[in-house]
Amino acid sequence: MRPLALPAGAGRKPGALRHGAPFRDWDLPAAVRAVRGRLLRQPRGDRAFVELLLLAREAGLDVLEVACDLAPEAGVVTGPVVLNAMRRLAAPARPEPLDGAPAPALRLEPVAGCGRYDSLRETRHVH
Repeated sequence: MRPLALPAGAGRKPGALRHGAPFRDWDLPAAVRAVRGRLLRQPRGDRAFVELLLLAREAGLDVLEVACDLAPEAGVVTGPVVLNAMRRLAAPARPEPLDGAPAPALRLEPVAGCGRYDSLRETRHVH
């Protein structure tokens, strides 16, 4: 997992993404740069990209890069789509199902009949 070091103030000043000196020469993978360009053209896209970067600090730059590769396949490139992909990629693996005893078999199969409920609608059961 490659760590991601954000420039100071990135979480507090998302507008700095467009004009900030630390972000101008930042060497990002091609897929991340492509998603960044598409997000920055959207309303509040700078905030969405900062959210991606903040999650990448925990999950790693590799996870962000793979999520950015997958985003165009979804058909829509937005912050929530990439965040969802990142969270799914960073989620812990599901445990294997346990091989336990087989489920007990029913001796008497239930019968799907509504007659029992129809009898409750009779006037002697309604107050």
